[in-house]
Amino acid sequence: MFNCSLNIRRLNPSHTLSPLPIPTTHKPKSRPNQPPIRSMSSTIQQQQQLQSDVGFLSLKPYHPPSWASKLNPIPSHSFNLGHFPTPVHRWNLPNLPKDTEVWLKRDDLSGMQLSGNKVRKLEFLLADAVAQGADCIITIGGIQSNHCRATAVAAKYLNLDCFLILRTSKLLVEKDPGLTGNLLVERLVGAHIDLVSKEEYSRIGSLTLTNLLKEKLIKEGRKPYVIPVGGSNSLGTWGYIEAIREIEHQSQKGTIKTSFDDIISACGSGGTVAGLSIASWLSDLKAKVTAYCVCDDPDYFYDYVQGLLDGLEAGVKSRDIVKIENAKGLGYAMSSAEELKFVKEIAETTGVILDPVYSGKAAYGMMKDMAQNPTKWEGRKILFIHTGGLLGLFDKNDEMASLVGKWRRMELDESIPRVDGTGKMF
Repeated sequence: MFNCSLNIRRLNPSHTLSPLPIPTTHKPKSRPNQPPIRSMSSTIQQQQQLQSDVGFLSLKPYHPPSWASKLNPIPSHSFNLGHFPTPVHRWNLPNLPKDTEVWLKRDDLSGMQLSGNKVRKLEFLLADAVAQGADCIITIGGIQSNHCRATAVAAKYLNLDCFLILRTSKLLVEKDPGLTGNLLVERLVGAHIDLVSKEEYSRIGSLTLTNLLKEKLIKEGRKPYVIPVGGSNSLGTWGYIEAIREIEHQSQKGTIKTSFDDIISACGSGGTVAGLSIASWLSDLKAKVTAYCVCDDPDYFYDYVQGLLDGLEAGVKSRDIVKIENAKGLGYAMSSAEELKFVKEIAETTGVILDPVYSGKAAYGMMKDMAQNPTKWEGRKILFIHTGGLLGLFDKNDEMASLVGKWRRMELDESIPRVDGTGKMF
């Protein structure tokens, strides 16, 4: 048991910190910055107005691919939150093994502030939240969580308040977390931020932390819906089951017409990998799925993915349909100088910017294995899933500074005459 006197530090949209005792045994006093409680009728009216628009943000009935029809349960609806299908193109990586092709699935282009792999999961999770009559969303993650940022934006699109529990260091947990990267977007859209230390997170766990906040909000008259870390539960897994249908269409009937031997992705919470692996196994794609985990270890994720598969009654062992490799390096969201140099070199060579936490580590692990075991990869066609996370790079400014250059003061002689052009600035 944990100590119920734990204080979670709350950061409200006005950027002030105040202690938040959770749980309480009495009805909490109202706070000036607390958002008004929406009536159920007004929430439904707002959702119906959104649904009346065809296309983006519309709620639509969901019909699974025929090869996934025996999975259970099957979602009834999903929101249209992302710009799909995302592009697939050849990735001109240097120093590939003989006759090896690497293609890139650009899920980093699924949107702007609402981008990356989390969007696919949120399409199903938020449809369920609305169906249950929720008026606010709770989720949890690291201080630069891409998932939390995407959830905050998507919730606001659907007129839902968002409460985020963010994990940070014990030295910073009492301080304003700032406006870097994902935090800036979260705070711009008015997300309510509760800070916990890494030690508190480890001791108590994400499930208990989100449940504490859920109980408090219920006592305040709210109707919260909890989304787990990374949106990775069995319902969220449908996001990447649907992605495989998209890839299957692109490779068989689209413009690329390429069959893939391998699908490679980063693994941070397990839902993306669970969806990719079960769908590739069930569909005609039959590509070998390899995941590079950026936290915990492969055994943890084999077990976690197994739980997601069991929740869908998939009837298959995770170890039979996915290979999970360790790419954690120094630790979650911690980058070595060599990894950051790799991210810089790939950007400069190919124009593709990888995030340092997920796809950057996965691509680094893939290229390292190709260099060490080239015959293993020779002649294979590989689809790498770019899961987004560009905003996470802004948290690495200081570490990246020594890697970037190519600037100088332009040399200009004072005798050079002025010639007017278009767009005068002065």
